[in-house]
Amino acid sequence: MDILQQDIMYLTGVGPNRKQILSRELGIGTFGQLLEYFPYKYVDRTTVYKVRDLTGDMPFVQVVGRILSYDTYEMGPRRQRVVAHFSDGTGVMDLVWFNGGKYAMQNYVVGQEYLVFGKPSVFNYRLQVQHPEIEKVEDAKLTSGQKGGFRPYYVTTDKMKKAGMTSRTMERLVTTLLERLKEPLPETLPSSIMTNRHLIGRDEALRTIHRPASARELERAQVRLKFEELFFVQLNILRYASFQRHKFGGYVFNRIGDVFHMFFYHHLPFELTGAQKRVMHEIRADLCSGRQMNRLLQGDVGSGKTLVALMAMLIAIDNGCQACIMAPTEILAEQHLNTIKDFLGDMRVRVELLTGIVKGKRRREVLEALADGSVGILVGTHAVIEETVQFHRLGLVVIDEQHRFGVEQRAKLWNKGMSINHRTYIPHVLVMTATPIPRTLAMTLYGDLDVSVIDELPPGRKPVRTTHVFDSRMTSLYDGMRRQIRQGRQIYVVFPLIEESEKMDLKNLEQGFETLKEAFSEFSLSKVHGRMKPAEKEAEMQRFVSGQTQMLVATTVIEVGVNVPNASVMVILDAQRFGLSQLHQLRGRVGRGADQSYCILVTPYKISEDTRKRIDIMCDTNDGFRIAEADLKLRGPGDLEGTQQSGMAFDLKIANIARDGQLVQMARDEASAIIDRDPMLQEPCHHLLADRLRQLRKTDIDWSHIS
Repeated sequence: MDILQQDIMYLTGVGPNRKQILSRELGIGTFGQLLEYFPYKYVDRTTVYKVRDLTGDMPFVQVVGRILSYDTYEMGPRRQRVVAHFSDGTGVMDLVWFNGGKYAMQNYVVGQEYLVFGKPSVFNYRLQVQHPEIEKVEDAKLTSGQKGGFRPYYVTTDKMKKAGMTSRTMERLVTTLLERLKEPLPETLPSSIMTNRHLIGRDEALRTIHRPASARELERAQVRLKFEELFFVQLNILRYASFQRHKFGGYVFNRIGDVFHMFFYHHLPFELTGAQKRVMHEIRADLCSGRQMNRLLQGDVGSGKTLVALMAMLIAIDNGCQACIMAPTEILAEQHLNTIKDFLGDMRVRVELLTGIVKGKRRREVLEALADGSVGILVGTHAVIEETVQFHRLGLVVIDEQHRFGVEQRAKLWNKGMSINHRTYIPHVLVMTATPIPRTLAMTLYGDLDVSVIDELPPGRKPVRTTHVFDSRMTSLYDGMRRQIRQGRQIYVVFPLIEESEKMDLKNLEQGFETLKEAFSEFSLSKVHGRMKPAEKEAEMQRFVSGQTQMLVATTVIEVGVNVPNASVMVILDAQRFGLSQLHQLRGRVGRGADQSYCILVTPYKISEDTRKRIDIMCDTNDGFRIAEADLKLRGPGDLEGTQQSGMAFDLKIANIARDGQLVQMARDEASAIIDRDPMLQEPCHHLLADRLRQLRKTDIDWSHIS
């Protein structure tokens, strides 16, 4: 049995009780899982300071000396402050405990030599270290890494700490494990990659990451382990994409017929931008290639993605197929339906809606028309991939807001394909997102998709002007809002919460709506939030869309699904509570007409440095990709939702998509070279990689066998 697969209970120092805690709190059940539980930070333990050299503004330090004596001070019922006077011969400092002082007096002996580690400070003109780490000098040499080295720190939970399992406990367990691993750990990367990329071996990296002797050693170990993680993510994604494209055929749409020509020459609302033309050429090339298209279409709100998608759907119709567009919500599906019908005008293309609200006789009629081919375009939510929905010949699927639909959902569409001459032909897939995705993140989240970008706005659109206003200047802001309304414009006002929170000092929508009604008493206002009944919410939105009300007071429910070209002002209250991507999405609700539009970010005067950076970025640029890159750096990639939904997920234990962009690209390049040469990893030199991929799979589903 592989020693890394051994039960963690049998590691010295663990046992049944600690095994249960490690498994429940950290998901550690084997030697290998403990070995890959990496430290989250390191403290330099290579320098021993003298007491005489310490100051109160220094970072963590270590000092070797002896405890001279103890003093105790009463701090109320059953509480004591314990102070140990500590000296190394060059000076004296105090070691202070507000809790655990009794343990200190019982275990740290006067006159014994200790290594003390902690953060120095000054109190009442005396140098002190509160709640220091203390160990015998001879023990410190054994546990703090080679040559003193860098002390690793491990994340532990509150429940672990209550059970006496601290970072030091984890350090000791890892040290015990490393000493038990006598044989070198097996390599997982080909020697050619290690040579090309100047990577150290896996055995050396795993041992060093827990016990680095220097910053240089730590860096080399981190680079090796980060690259390995990212490489297998990319290898898995590219292998999956390659298999899918070789196994499944794509309908060949090489005909541009009457339907497309009628729309292009008689119904196109404006001349296509250069970016739209470029993307259409990329889509056309896919549709004619004979292999199934899997393409991600990125573009800011208002960039014309839906128009491009509609033209692709009309090409499918010209080639004897049907098309459908899937949206994440019923509101957005209905908006797509209305937009497509407006674009098509009196053209004889039947467009139908299929969502949860389409029921009974109407639903049966739509399903029958789909099955006999009389419906050309179907608009709906995830309901369109249900087994009861049968198309006559589905040739193209457009998916809006990809992060709501993973590979598993797309795989259900494959069952709606057709078998021709013993080969399965599945619908082409065009995925759209209005959330710009940084390149390094897109390679991980959507690595199985080709990427197209619309980076121009249609003619006549003016960039939204964004300004930052402190909430102490609301009177002046209200005056500006009134001027816009009197000029015939409409306004959004967005609140972060619906009801008052006891924990956060936020203006809430209910009270805010009453305040705005009083301040704008000469105008009509609508109110929308997520807890309203659908019919009530729709009625309020329609009042705003039709112009009956001049102001829509809402929560982020309007982030998607509302298109009002006459709305020229977006006011976001307590903007410090929103992330960059959300602020950018909200701003995209205005600027949809020819008039100059404005986005006003309102915050308190006192805001954090990170908040100020977010606000400054929003005010400086309308470029969604710049904003997405900044958001990734400020907030990190989170849980990589897309990969988890895709069935390709790996836990990133050490790599960080936001900070390790160069390594992502290196990993992608190496994985691409291998898959281009050997898509199924069947060559003997790639058996090592295939075995490692099988070990790393998080899901029991073998996506390569979906049909």
